[in-house]
Amino acid sequence: MPISSEHAGRTYPPTAPYEVSAAKIGEFAQALGDANPAYAGPDLVAPPTFVTVVVQPAWQLMFDDPDLGIALHRIVHAEQRFSYQRPLRPGDRVTVALTLDQVRNRDTADFITASARVETVEGEHLCTGTAVFVHTKVAA
Repeated sequence: MPISSEHAGRTYPPTAPYEVSAAKIGEFAQALGDANPAYAGPDLVAPPTFVTVVVQPAWQLMFDDPDLGIALHRIVHAEQRFSYQRPLRPGDRVTVALTLDQVRNRDTADFITASARVETVEGEHLCTGTAVFVHTKVAA
């Protein structure tokens, strides 16, 4: 059965813990070309978009869900927003739990809204990332 509004509310188990490190934060900031001093030094924090590194395995659970019939080569990441409680820091060990918030089927595309709740392994809520994906359908 292809993805439909009936799949809204589906949740996926938390991802395996990911340990945030100063090295990974530095690599990410360098890839962005962002020399913000907040991303270096003894009290560094991760750039706001670093959380996409952590969230990607949760998205992959959704993409690989056989019940949804999603083909990754037909996905466009259309929108992304983050709501932070605090920034990620080196030493944070985090997991991500994904929920399908909304699925809208329109003509040749499916619009999938998913939220990813990022928490430390101790249960501290750090961030929620919400993404909208556009999945084009196979022509009939």
